Amino acid sequence: MHSRYDTVIESIDHANSQDPNLETLDGKDIPKELLYSQRMVDRLNIFAPNASESLKIAARGQHIERWTSLRSEYPEGRAGYKKWRANLNLFHAKRVAELMALAGYDSEECERTAYLVQKRGIKRDPETQCLEDVICLVFIEHYMEAFAIKSGYSEEKLIDIVQKTWPKMSDKGHEAALNLPLTPTLQRIITKALGS
Repeated sequence: MHSRYDTVIESIDHANSQDPNLETLDGKDIPKELLYSQRMVDRLNIFAPNASESLKIAARGQHIERWTSLRSEYPEGRAGYKKWRANLNLFHAKRVAELMALAGYDSEECERTAYLVQKRGIKRDPETQCLEDVICLVFIEHYMEAFAIKSGYSEEKLIDIVQKTWPKMSDKGHEAALNLPLTPTLQRIITKALGS
């Protein structure tokens, strides 16, 4: 018999499997946001193996249907970017809460998970902080180098990104980041960013 947790995870995976953007991994094309959600869960399982259901669902649904809201639909510049990100966070939280409700979770459980998806209470809420750590770890391990190449960023810009990312993380997150299997390029950038 399917649990409500299994049902909501399947619903999130089904939604993300519709992503028309593909990423190639081991010679296989995988919907981008489906792969991202799997990476989030894999890292959460290592970082916080005893995570609550709410935190597991929040990690899985962090980017649910992200491709439906394009950055190009918002004005250029920092203000447009921040507006896009804020609306995305609300959208992801609402979609995850909707799927949880359909799976049989009560309103309090849905609201708690939506709170986490929006990353509210960083540095105050231990579960939000855990989610933020996992987000940063997944970005550093799987996306930072490719993002830099695609954007044409210099090493100095990458160092700046690491220096802006680092304060968002906990001490435990820092320790995990320093133990990631990184390329020599990323290891050098992080070392320079941290001044060590």
